This record gives sequence, structure tokens and C-alpha cells, in this order.
Amino acid sequence: MPSSPTSWKGCRVTVMGLGSFGGGAGLARYLAEQGASVTVTDLKDAAALQDALESLRSLPIRFVLGEHRDGDFVDTDRVFVNPAVPLTSPYLQLARSHGVPLDSELNLFVRQCAGRIIGITGSVGKTTTTSLLGSILQTHDARTLVGGNIGGSLLSRLPDIGPDTPVVLEISSFQLEHLDWLGYSPPLAVVLNLAPNHLDRHGTMAAYQAAKEVILAHQAPDDVAVLNWDDPTVRDMAARGRGRRLFYSVQEPLEAGVYRDGSALMLASGGECRVLCHDSDLRLRGLHNLGNAAAAAAAATTLGVPPATIAGGLQTFTGLPHRLEWIADKGGVAYYNDSKATTPFSTQCALQAFEQPVLLLAGGYDKGTPFDDLAHVMQFRVRIALLYGNTAPKLAAALEWVPTPPDVIQLPTLDAALQRAADLARPGDVVLLSPACASYDQFPHYEARGDHFRALVGNLP
Repeated sequence: MPSSPTSWKGCRVTVMGLGSFGGGAGLARYLAEQGASVTVTDLKDAAALQDALESLRSLPIRFVLGEHRDGDFVDTDRVFVNPAVPLTSPYLQLARSHGVPLDSELNLFVRQCAGRIIGITGSVGKTTTTSLLGSILQTHDARTLVGGNIGGSLLSRLPDIGPDTPVVLEISSFQLEHLDWLGYSPPLAVVLNLAPNHLDRHGTMAAYQAAKEVILAHQAPDDVAVLNWDDPTVRDMAARGRGRRLFYSVQEPLEAGVYRDGSALMLASGGECRVLCHDSDLRLRGLHNLGNAAAAAAAATTLGVPPATIAGGLQTFTGLPHRLEWIADKGGVAYYNDSKATTPFSTQCALQAFEQPVLLLAGGYDKGTPFDDLAHVMQFRVRIALLYGNTAPKLAAALEWVPTPPDVIQLPTLDAALQRAADLARPGDVVLLSPACASYDQFPHYEARGDHFRALVGNLP
């Protein structure tokens, strides 16, 4: 991967894909303001990209929407690839065959960022851990920035970033594939867990794991990796790269790192242990979120944040929308929005956060992940499974193989599933939207799905 030119003025660049959460729009804006001749091409039409297009309306950008054209990948100086674009795309092959370099928004940022980058990845919990660590660090150092896969672009903030500025980045497996072009791993890397995800893109679990391991593969001896001791695959990933290792656990005591002892989160360092906080101090629900808290705390200790500041940040963090988000109590029934649960593993974590009977709303676009482990958890945690969308038959088939499946109802849409759940729920029940699938069969992204669910619940009597 070639480095950035000393000036983008007059360079012809193609931005392939605006994306749903602002990264592509931020990249296009940055390049246009740097003087580049920018073409944005996206298979979606103008109606689907309305918000992004409105944000770029004042800039001299050429748009090719609803299609891609060969010339935009040949008659250009560089192609910037949205993370959602498969690397097997024939248009990327076309660019390569004509000697056009491929680049990405995150790679461009990393090459120019003077600050201390902290990269966080995993199959579940990336955004929560990124936000939680960012909140802790912002209390310690107000200059701290948070970005990456969490949404938006930090390119416009490059002038504000000094050598010691903490920059916390959520990094997806797709973005890590791009960073591998640079031979780059963050100097502080956090790996939360590894469970089947995006197999429709990566093809195999081995390929998905290889993409995740990029976050460690290029670390130098002075770099640090914070790893989940409780996940055997992540523990074994410690062999990748040359950085120092620090573990966290919610299952076992550790000689160094952050771990859970009874109901307390402990910090072990220099032969001493101290209590950071207790389970009851946290505003996050579920054992998986205790793990996210432990990961953020462990990373913060490597950056010199005082334990008292870490403890305060853990206790004041209130969580994020669409992640086990309480919506309402109606007629003694609690409604929760966990639309961000786009994998079976994330839905398993959500179910284990409740002791009450659960009416589970699950289904959507199939990312190629198996549902067998989720079905096993559902037989013990779910009273009624209301399955909707494209994956409803596949989910129902997985439940046929467990000894004591819950009642199963298949419905065409989320709207129908919620209405049936509201009719069947009893006082003391939880109605939980935790789809275990992506949203693309009925919604453009998980936020739209969660917002729609929230509105539906609000309209219930």
C-alpha cells in the first residue's frame, strides 16, 4: 500500500460506497476539502443515501449512484474502499489490474494520526467497550477521541491530535483486512472474543479469525495486547505479534490484570489487588458486559489512568442504544431493544442477562452463521420464540434438534412478531428483540430496526 501523497490537490480519487454510518461521507468531504477531484460511486440510489448526500451537497463531488462504472476504477489515481465492499469485487480486481492503488478511510487516518491509537475488536461488545474506554479516558484526558467502526470519521480531527492524544478506535474484521495492507497493528490492541460472524463475507471461521488476528500480527515488542482469558481462541491468539500481553477475566483470578472475584471487579498489579467496583455499581446488564468493563479497565491501566478514575468511569457509564436497551414496562411486561445483536453469540449473551421468562423476537438476514449453540441456550431461557424474516425457518429448524424447545411461532415481519408477543406476554415476562441476524431483509441497518421496534412498543396500549 503506497503512502498518502504529500498533497491531494488535483488527485483523482474514487470513493466506493458511502456506507450507512457516516464514514464514507466523512472521507469524501475530507478528500474534497483537500483539493482532490472526488467521485463517489454507490449501488444504492439517491433516496437510500439521502442523509449522506445532503451532508455533501455543498462540495464539488461527482456522484454515480445505483451503479458502478468501469471507468471510475480505471481512470483514477486511487480507489477508497468502504469496509462493506467484499475484496473479491470485480471492480476492485479491475482497479488492481490497471495498477490503481486501493485505500480505505481508516488506513488514511492511521497513516496521518500522530496520537496514541487504541484498537478494539471482537465478535460481540466492540462498541460498548470502545465507548466505555473512551468515557474513562475522556475523564482522564479531555483530548481523547473515539471513532472507527463506531460511526463517523475522525479525518477532520487530525489537526487536533498531538503525539500523546488518546484515540480509541473500534475496528471490524473488514477494516482489519484493510489495515493488513499497511502491515499495521495498533500499539494498544484489545481483543474481546471470537464467535462465528460475517461468514457470508469471510467464507470460513478460519478466514474470519485470520482477519481478526491482524490487530495483533504486526505489533512490536513495546506494544501491548489486552486479551480475554476466558475465550480459549483469544487466549491462543496471544502467540500472534510480539507485544506484551495483559489478560482480563470474569471467570478466574489472575496474577496481573483485571478479574472478577465474587461480585467484585479486581485490579491485580505489582503483586497487589484492589477492588475497582462491584457488580451492583455497574449500570450495564449481563455477564458479557462485566467482561466489557474488565476489558476497558485493563486497557486503561496500561495508559496510566488512576484506579479511582477507572472505577468512576465504570460506575457512571449508562450503556448505548440498541444494546439491551430498556424501552418500557407495559402491563407488568418489560420490553428490551437489543437490535445490535446481529449474531447468534450476541443473542446468547443477551438471554443469559435475564432470569425472567423471555419472549424472544429473532430473525432477519442470514450472515451464514450456525444457530445450533443459540438453540441450546434458548431451550433453557426462552418461553416463546417469535421468529420472523428470512431466517425464521432456519432458526426453527435448529430448535427442532434440542430436547426441550420453547414454543415456536414463525411470522413474516418484526411488526407481526411484536404484536403477537404483546398478546402472549404475561406480567413478569420480558419481551426481547435480540435478532441474532443482520437487518438487511427488512431494514437498512440495525439502528433503523431498533428505532422501529422502539416506536412499535411506544404504540402498544
